[in-house]
Amino acid sequence: MSVDKQDWKREMKMKLLERQSEAKVVRKIVLISLAVFIALVIITATVGYFYISSSLKPVDTDSKENVKVEIPIGSGVTTISNILEDNGIIKNAQIFKYYIKFNNEAGFQAGTYSLSPSMTLDEIIDIIKSGKVAPIFTIPVPEGRDLEEIADVIAEKLDVKSKEVLKVMNDKKFIKSMMDTYPDLLTDEILAEDIRYPLEGYLYPATYSIYEEEPAIESVISLMIKKTNEVIAKYEEAMGENWTAHELLTMASLIEEEATEQADRDKISAVFQNRLKIDMPLQTDPTVLYALGEHKDRVMYKDLKVDSPYNLYIHKGLTPGPISNAGETSISAALNPADIKDLYFLATPSGEVLFNETLEEHNKDKAEHITNN
Repeated sequence: MSVDKQDWKREMKMKLLERQSEAKVVRKIVLISLAVFIALVIITATVGYFYISSSLKPVDTDSKENVKVEIPIGSGVTTISNILEDNGIIKNAQIFKYYIKFNNEAGFQAGTYSLSPSMTLDEIIDIIKSGKVAPIFTIPVPEGRDLEEIADVIAEKLDVKSKEVLKVMNDKKFIKSMMDTYPDLLTDEILAEDIRYPLEGYLYPATYSIYEEEPAIESVISLMIKKTNEVIAKYEEAMGENWTAHELLTMASLIEEEATEQADRDKISAVFQNRLKIDMPLQTDPTVLYALGEHKDRVMYKDLKVDSPYNLYIHKGLTPGPISNAGETSISAALNPADIKDLYFLATPSGEVLFNETLEEHNKDKAEHITNN
């Protein structure tokens, strides 16, 4: 083989190796680019997913704030979305707008609304579609309040005297109209001879939104009875033939007055119902205080003798009617007592409630936590 031919072959071999090396580099670049592209797509999709998911959630689920938001007449979806974002009701106006379009929501109404950062997008949409504007004021009615206390709350909000409210609460014509409106809730039981106030226990604890400058006392009381009717209706099946609404609200009011913690209510309910089964007086102090018509920190022995059908130290069974307004937790506890055999309970000064099956055990706890302290 000549020298020229050998050089030519060597040169061709070098060119081939050089091309193979270049091709390897190109493939490497392509693979790296593809990997980076896929990674960017995954990262973008992941970030986008979490961003959108976050934007669809309430701004602050724990918020108790209510913000008055005005939606002007003729506002479109974009304007409404921006107003809600500016007022801190939603996280992102653009996402809210797309959410509305995706769900084909329409029919938004102008007005001034009371909205909260804790609301979901669906709740916000429902309110603005309903046209239910912000209340002029609210009336908060706590749990465990008797009729006279509720009359005070209403009187303060309506700027009238408590006796005017009480007069309406006990007006026979008004009570009859309510009985006609809610026949399953308000029965002849509320008109029994020993009942102190027919509507005692029927004014449900809740915060009521008022949309009138000067609402009638009757309309406010009607709202509270309506709410009680709605709550009791949910338990109609559980009540069956064992409970009337009056009996249920009466038992629930006793539990409400005795309970210090939500967790104790089913046990207190069990103690009361265990006693009723063996015809044992309930011997619960709040009934004595209700009989006395006083609010005292401690019931004295002489108080236990007060002559009243509401005094369950001297009368067996339930009181003639509720002694306060009970919340849903107590109503549920009345229907679902704990599976225990206890007949006694004792609230210690620290708020702990001790339950016992026997009087001996109860007296021992009483001596340890009450008498000797």
